[in-house]
Amino acid sequence: MDKLRNYDVSFSGLKTGKHEFKFEIDKEFFQLFDTDQEFTDPKIAVDVLLDKHTTFLEFEIKVDGTVELVCDITNEDFTHPIENQIGILVKFGEEYDDSEEDVITIPTNDHAFNISQLIYENVALSIPMKKLSPNVSDEDLEILEKFSPKETEEEESDPRWDALKNLKNKN
Repeated sequence: MDKLRNYDVSFSGLKTGKHEFKFEIDKEFFQLFDTDQEFTDPKIAVDVLLDKHTTFLEFEIKVDGTVELVCDITNEDFTHPIENQIGILVKFGEEYDDSEEDVITIPTNDHAFNISQLIYENVALSIPMKKLSPNVSDEDLEILEKFSPKETEEEESDPRWDALKNLKNKN
């Protein structure tokens, strides 16, 4: 947890207004989290814009860089660009609460806000579900489509449901 302290944004000494913070993250950052990554060799710049108000904080977190992915079809490595942005409102309250989607409540006596989890989620949301190398040809995709299972329109009807449907149709 000590290494995650590098991603604390201290706001207690800052004046009201906009402030910028910059971070460079690589594989060491992602090793701080106990999850398997779908990518390797991350080289990502993080720009954090903090707009400090008297009663709340607004964070805008932008990630921009590249990661190495493995193509789902050819199994070859390729570089994928990462670019994403999220906005979070941080307000003060009794205890930490992140149950709302875009609002996080932190204790009133906190003097810094750790953005490591937000950076991690921002990058994770940038990874596509389908990882296709730019080198995959149209012919490869056609062959894949040819041998992919097809959905059938015919459904076998269950006589028990048919009886219930008949009751519905009579009314």
